[in-house]
Order: sequence, then C-alpha cells, then structure tokens
Amino acid sequence: MYSKPVQNPHDKPSNEFVSFGPEQLEQTLIERFEKIVHRYPHHVAVKMGEVAVTYAELNAMSNRVARAILTQRASDPEPIGLFFATGVAQIAAVLGVLKAGKFFVLLDSSFPKDRIAVILEDSQVQFLLADEQNITFARESADNGCRVMAFESISDRVFAEDLELEIPSQALSHIVYTSGSTGRPKGVAWNHLNKLQSVMRRIYADHVCAQDRIAALSSGTANAVTNIFVTLLNGAALLPLDVKEMGVNRLAHWLLEERISVCQIASPLFRKLCEALTGEEGFPDLRLLRLRSEAVYKTDVDLYKKHFPPTCLLANGLSSSETGPLMEYAINRDTEITGNEVPLGYALEGAEVLLLDDEGKQVGYNEVGQIVVRSRYLAEGYWRRPDLTKTKFKPDPSGGQERLYLTGDLGLMRPDGCLLYKGRKDFRVKVRGYGVETAEVEKRLLSHPDVREAVVVAKQNRLGESYLVAYFTAQSHSAPTVSELRGFLLEKLADYMVPSSFVMLDGMPLTPNGKLDRSALPVPDSSRPQLDVAYAAPRSSIEEKLVELWEEILDVRPIGIHDNFFDLGGHSLAGASLISRLNRTFGLDLAVRVLFEAPTVAQLTSSISCRAPVWSRQDTGILFSRGRW
Repeated sequence: MYSKPVQNPHDKPSNEFVSFGPEQLEQTLIERFEKIVHRYPHHVAVKMGEVAVTYAELNAMSNRVARAILTQRASDPEPIGLFFATGVAQIAAVLGVLKAGKFFVLLDSSFPKDRIAVILEDSQVQFLLADEQNITFARESADNGCRVMAFESISDRVFAEDLELEIPSQALSHIVYTSGSTGRPKGVAWNHLNKLQSVMRRIYADHVCAQDRIAALSSGTANAVTNIFVTLLNGAALLPLDVKEMGVNRLAHWLLEERISVCQIASPLFRKLCEALTGEEGFPDLRLLRLRSEAVYKTDVDLYKKHFPPTCLLANGLSSSETGPLMEYAINRDTEITGNEVPLGYALEGAEVLLLDDEGKQVGYNEVGQIVVRSRYLAEGYWRRPDLTKTKFKPDPSGGQERLYLTGDLGLMRPDGCLLYKGRKDFRVKVRGYGVETAEVEKRLLSHPDVREAVVVAKQNRLGESYLVAYFTAQSHSAPTVSELRGFLLEKLADYMVPSSFVMLDGMPLTPNGKLDRSALPVPDSSRPQLDVAYAAPRSSIEEKLVELWEEILDVRPIGIHDNFFDLGGHSLAGASLISRLNRTFGLDLAVRVLFEAPTVAQLTSSISCRAPVWSRQDTGILFSRGRW
C-alpha cells in the first residue's frame, strides 16, 4: 500500500465543510437524503431553467413516485427503468425508486432502439417510468409484459409523507450500463452502502457543503448518478443542463447566471468552452473545476489559468464506474506542470490503489503496473455476468472483507505517492468523455455485408483529444462509402461510438506470426473520404468562408458544399466549435441545432441567407448584422 502524503493547504478547497460521522456511513442513500431534507427543507435542491424545487418539495415528489410504483408492483426489490429528460422529474424518479425499495436503470432515449432493447433485456426491467417527453418512446421500447407508467399521471393527492420502509444498506441502488468488450453493454451494479462510501470520497475531496451550487452536465452515466448524490446528500443545489441543446456558447453565461460553484466537465467540452470565452467572464462564484473522462494536459492547465480566477481550483483524477472516485490532483495558479500530461494525483480518503505486474505482484516506485483498487466498497459486480465479474473483481489474497478491482489502466507511482497515467492494458478507450470498448464497434462494423475485416483503434488529434479510427477491408464485390458505414453504425450504436475516420485497406497488416500488427496501421490523412455525393466547389463568398472554417476544424481537405459535416468526422463538440467560430466571425447568435438541421455547407448557407435579417457582400467577406436566429 502506498501512503498518501499530506498535500499543501492551498491545494484543497477552503470553503465551509462538515464531514460525515462514522455512524452516517452505515446507512442507505435514502436515509441520508431524508436527514438532509429535515435539516435543509427550504434549501433549493434542484433547479433547471425557471423550475426550482426545495428539498421538502423534492422529497414529497419522490414519496409520491414511490407510492405510485408500489401500487403497481410488489414490494420485492427489482430494477425500474427510467426514461426521462434531464431535470427535476428525473431526480424525483431516481429518489422515488429507491424509496420504494427498488433499484433504477437510467435509460437515454437518444441511444439507438437496438441498444435500448439490449439494456432492457439484460436488466430484466418489467416496469418503466417515463416523463411526457419520453413516454411514447418508452411504450415503443417496452417488451411484452413490461408495464409503463407516465410520471405526469402521478396525482398530487397521493400521500407525500416518508414511507419509512426497512431497506437494507446492502440492497441494490442502481445499475449503470457501459460499453462492453463482448459487443454488448455491461451493467455495473451498486448497492446503497458502497455507493454512499463512494460518494463520501468525492464529498471529502470537493468539500461539498449546503451553500454549493453544482452543475450537472451529463445524464445517464456513472458520473451523473454520483453528481446527484454528492449534491443531495449535503443540502447543496443541483443544476442540470443539457449542453447539446443549449450549446457551448451559452454555457459560460449559464455558469455565471446560476452562480455555479462546482463544475465537473469532460475535458473535450472544457476546451470547447474555453474557445468560446471572451476573457471577460471572471467566474467569481466558481471555486472548483473538475476535469474528467480523458487525459488532461498542460495546455488545459494553461487554459484554466488564463480564463478562471485565482479562487478557483482545477482538479484532475481517476475514477471508474466500478470503483467511484479514487485519486485527485488539485491545481492552483502556482502549480507548475512538468511534462505534457497532468498527474492523476493522490489517493482519496478511503481509497487504496496498488500497481501490480502481470503475475499479480506489486511493482516498485517509478515502475509501470496495472492500477488495482483494494476496498470493501466497490460495485457489486456486473449485472447477470458472473463470468466477467470473476475476471475483474478478485478476493483480496491477504484475506478480510476487501476485494480487488482490476481497472485495466496502467500507471506509474512516484515515491511521494503521486500516480501518473500510462494508458490501457486492453482496448477500452475514452472518447469525448465516454468509455468505449472498441470490440463493440468492430462487431457492429463486421456485420455490414460489404465489410470483410475491421479493427477500430483510438488516435489523438493535434489537441491531444482521442477519436476513433475504423480500418476495414471490403468484400470483393463492392466497397461501402463512409456515409453508408456511418449510417449503418448509427442504427445500433450511440453517436460517440461511431468512428470519426474510416480507412479502407487492401489487407490488414500482420505480424510474422500472423496476428494483427496494430503498430503498422497507417495514420489517417486529411484527404476527403469517399462519400455518397460527388465533390462540389463553393459557388459564393459565404460558401468559401464556410468551407474554410470546416476544413480548419475537421482537418479534412477538400470539402465540398454538399458534404455532410458528420460524415466528414464531425461530432457534437466539433459542431459546437464550428458554430462558435461562425458566431464570432459574423456577429451572430446561432444555436448548435442549426448544424443538425443543415449539415452541409450548401444547406447552412441557405439557412443563413433565409434567416439573416441584414447581410451584404464586401471584398473582405460577408458581414451580418448582429441578431438572434
């Protein structure tokens, strides 16, 4: 075991903070929440837009949800599927399921129907709760015998007092689905006690208190679930936001307007946010900015120091769906980063991290080994996957109640206990903040009738961000286009799992013993891929300017005016960057959804021409009057 050094006081948040007592850690999530309700009944619990509910109101809503569920279902523990848009109703539903003695499975209607079907089948959900926005999709997704209830059908006249059910702390609380190496999503199951311990580590690290206003920028993931409980088990205010809907340009204004004090944000989104900043924002209320999901670089620290106040700390760290938060590296204005990557940091309170070699022996300082977690408080394992659970979760060889979790990540420990990230043992990668098993993407790609072989790997762009590249060989009779392959994958996979680049090869490179030689796979170039449409040159100055911006952001040349932005490797974050550049260039206020409605240069030009209130051509380009579209 590596000892955790005492960090300098300025490396920790300095706000008011009340820690959990030992007796408060041996309970359920609901017991802790209801104690907070009694302590802070009139504090704002959740606020989204103009809708805000207090802890007392949220508690009453969740009690009604619990009673409504119990009128339809027996009292036995079971999974309850939740189809909700991000917001107050979703949080009330999560708490209501737990108060009913059940455990929840968050479902995202933006996922393809086939993926939703796999999750529903694997989780064995027999009861779905959905809001008005998702009720139709929920009914279409439900199998025979699976009942669906509309959240809005729950009457305000339902008794709103606490149920006071006896729920064991070892009872399951939720299942979170992540990408699976076998080609199927896998469900990570947590119980109340272990999740509470996991949440406690984040609370201690961030010094979360009742005065905090915490941003929730993700939904349906392990990070989203942790964010809910980190906030609501302390009397703080949770402020969810759909960034895809609002757009990166408005995110900065929202952080200011809502006086956000703690913000956890995926590293790629953080970079897009900084691109949209003017330098005048200041962010006086923001005290902690936590980057997650992908490697953090020195350039990110430079952006933090440029755009955020001295009173705000930047944090990097290590966590996983199976373990919760583990390590943290806190950064202030005086922190110097040597090298390119930012360390994962030091072990959090109650987290024990080991580095083991392939034989299971602990490596020494400054040596690379697999990051292994030893704890009593890990996830239960993988839902209905005892084989996979046995592979990843091991009993502690030294005996006792602890277990080991093999993360598959590689790390190097400095003598002072600071951990450096050294990549993955397997082929699970992080793309735009999401964990992706490349095997799942490969399996889907190989099911295309015109694809003979396929391999998917992660590469890094010039900003150090990961993206997926698909290499494939075609069947002899035909070669599919990128447009065709991308559309085919989107029928089964989430958009972040679809490769940004497709490279067709005559044959896969092999090692002398006949295995795939990944090191010999060619680096994708910036040439225009084979699409369903022929190249067409720009016809006007505005199309020329748009093509120039697209080529710079996508690093693809040449780009034709009928080429689809997403077929060229674009995604939502790249789209946000493009719209931000357009707004700055032309003095506009476009929303990101415009690009989804008009994904080609020609269509976007037409949209601009139709919507712009005033515009004129000049030799230097096109100027637009400032206005809202």
